[in-house]
Amino acid sequence: MEGNVKPGEVVVGADSHTVTYGALSSFATGVGSTEAAYAMVTGKLWFKVPEPLYIRVDGRLPYYICGKDVILKILSEIGEEGANYKSMEFFGSGLKSLSMSDRLTIANMSVEGGAKNAIFPLDEITLSYFKDLGMHIDIVDLGFLKPIEPQEQKPDIVVDLSSLEPMVSKPHSPANAVSVREVEGIKVDMAFIGSCTNGRYEDLYQAAKILKSRKVSRDVRLIITPASKKVLMKALKEDLIRILVEAGAIVTPPSCGACFGGHLGVAGDNENVISSTNRNFKGRMGSPKANIYLASPLTVAASAVEGSITDPRKYLGEIA
Repeated sequence: MEGNVKPGEVVVGADSHTVTYGALSSFATGVGSTEAAYAMVTGKLWFKVPEPLYIRVDGRLPYYICGKDVILKILSEIGEEGANYKSMEFFGSGLKSLSMSDRLTIANMSVEGGAKNAIFPLDEITLSYFKDLGMHIDIVDLGFLKPIEPQEQKPDIVVDLSSLEPMVSKPHSPANAVSVREVEGIKVDMAFIGSCTNGRYEDLYQAAKILKSRKVSRDVRLIITPASKKVLMKALKEDLIRILVEAGAIVTPPSCGACFGGHLGVAGDNENVISSTNRNFKGRMGSPKANIYLASPLTVAASAVEGSITDPRKYLGEIA
């Protein structure tokens, strides 16, 4: 997504989380390897046009809430199949308080509700993102991507950002999400921040806000994996890596990291893992006997310090 996809494009990739690019106002979806090869050779692919699932976003994002909490709340309402082969389409005044990082996380996990794709409108936040990348976007022919006015469309789902609480998905489904209060105190053995869901600079910055001048619990291994070289270099330049390492985190090279149970962090038998990744299926991060909880980087960092699942507001009070 760092300079490869533009608004209005149709994008396919051999990974279900290709839907992430919908945050950039593109139609993006995952396909099988055969279909991806066909698209590469011919530049064409057959689709059934998905029905829209309109999601109106109201209010303003509180300082302790991330895009991860927003999508977990949505998944808790629609379930694993509530958006099957549908296009999640976001609109409403609340979008103004969702950064591009938040939007990318939300689009990324739309597929966990069965969505074919998720599309955010082409607005000032989108254009600012591309400007920072040094890319010019000609909006003359992109009027169809303009934001939907709330009075123009009846929503299927309404999300009030200002009323959200930190969310956690319990094993073994991303849609099995509850308020952090319902799982607070559960012992944590491993914590992970990274992947295509939450491995961006903003996610590392959120973690550093909590980890600065604090230490990771002796009973927890905290693994942090930047999503790309660009993210890693910016985090180094802004001194985030020093803060994370001094707190006791293990920072790995950019990659998917522990998300899929690879060598950069494998969950053991009967371990509890709190992770900023997108899936907590049984065996996803290692042993099928491990329990995986999904949460925002803020909640993961707070839990790593505490040694148990923790509401991040406990550590954010002084910087609210």
